[in-house]
Amino acid sequence: MRVLVIEDETKVGCFIKRALEEESYAVDLCEDGAKGFEMALATNYDLLVVDLMLPSMSGMDILRAVRRERIQTPVLILTAQSQIDQRVKGLDAGADDYLTKPFAIDELLARVRALLRRGVTESFGILQVDDLVLNLATREVTRSGQRIDLTLKEYALLEYLMRHTRRVLTRPMISEHVWNQDFDTFTNVIDVYVNYLRNKIDRGRTKKLIHTIRGSGYMLKAD
Repeated sequence: MRVLVIEDETKVGCFIKRALEEESYAVDLCEDGAKGFEMALATNYDLLVVDLMLPSMSGMDILRAVRRERIQTPVLILTAQSQIDQRVKGLDAGADDYLTKPFAIDELLARVRALLRRGVTESFGILQVDDLVLNLATREVTRSGQRIDLTLKEYALLEYLMRHTRRVLTRPMISEHVWNQDFDTFTNVIDVYVNYLRNKIDRGRTKKLIHTIRGSGYMLKAD
């Protein structure tokens, strides 16, 4: 999942970015409000984490502008302002959650996971394709009840595939959301990691779930 953090306090922003990346999220960090709004418009993020007090454009103005553009990406507001009326204004303007500073990083990560689960139609934060099951809360992956151990990057790739089942995901799309970088046509890292997943998920099984769409990319589906 790709997250945009708009936070002008460098230490706080870097701390959040590092914590999210350790949880396998792809993260962009911006310290300017207006630039952050431009990034939110230009890129299909899965979550926005926005501080209220920002240079050039406040977090509240970003939130209102994003909603005016009909962007429904979940927004988590960060602020040192703990007054109830400020929280009410933020929620009424379209924020999905509100966290006051200082905060515990474990709480921030829990709120991020909760917001990302809201877009999941499967019950109780479970992604399932045939007998392949991914628990978003525990990050446990099983197939036919057997646990599958994945690296952080393998997990991030599988989650992205499972959130977009039966949809062709191109290499540039995968590179942007899982690796947080533009696709490099001279590297085969995506193909390598897809092969890693295949070895762990499909190897030795009659029913294959990860499919190559020749000339386009990859798709996860049950035949």
